[in-house]
Amino acid sequence: MKAARLVVLGVALAAGGVAALLAGGHHEAPPPPAAAPPPPPLATVDILVAKNDLSRGQVIGDGDVDWQTWPAASANASFIKRTDRPDAVHQFVGAIARESVASGEPIRDPSVVFAKGSGFMAAILPKGMRAVSMEVSAENAAGGFILPDDHVDVVLTRHDKMQTAGGASDKIVSESILRNVRVLAIDQAVEEKAGQRVVVGKTATLELTPDQAETLQLAKQQGSLSLALRSLIDSRSDSPEDDDDSTSKKRAPINTVRYGVSTVSSPR
Repeated sequence: MKAARLVVLGVALAAGGVAALLAGGHHEAPPPPAAAPPPPPLATVDILVAKNDLSRGQVIGDGDVDWQTWPAASANASFIKRTDRPDAVHQFVGAIARESVASGEPIRDPSVVFAKGSGFMAAILPKGMRAVSMEVSAENAAGGFILPDDHVDVVLTRHDKMQTAGGASDKIVSESILRNVRVLAIDQAVEEKAGQRVVVGKTATLELTPDQAETLQLAKQQGSLSLALRSLIDSRSDSPEDDDDSTSKKRAPINTVRYGVSTVSSPR
């Protein structure tokens, strides 16, 4: 009797297992998740770039500029686009770079100038400014550490004769006649070359307004001129203290020796 029950129980279990397998086989696997839609294609535009490094004052030749694909969203309005000027690669041959442009950097209209036969100095000179040269040496040009694009003060040192109760007296005065002017070139160098630390030249060309140019030419006849190199911080900001007339007049006393007699005088 017990054996019969065991047989019945085993048959029931087997039947239940088969039923479960059959029931489970009818469930379909869940569908795979839908693939994300592909991102929209990136909008691009061809812009004019420097194919080679362009130095300030360099004449652009064949192969110096070319088109390069650029994301349209980051293309500045000042960039030269192929859709607007398809012949720009040929149009810019012969133009002069007004500023240094690195390879791969976009070319913009203000970066170049079409000289049409003029010299490169006239081409790179800003509107309304004048290029005026003066003689320099290591002694009066900060030991040769003044380079193109530096800013300087022009200092005039002269004899000042005054009438006093005891007769005529002579004293030496020194004053800054021009402040914070840009150096365009030292001799024929218009930009700092790689590794160039010191330039001991004979001529410095300054960027001046017409009034400043007249002041400099007059000062050449009055005494000796020297250049005082300004720091980068001073040249990039207009400091009220630097332009204060009362500050500029504070100078050390001048010791004048005449016929063996030493006289200490205070500058005006």
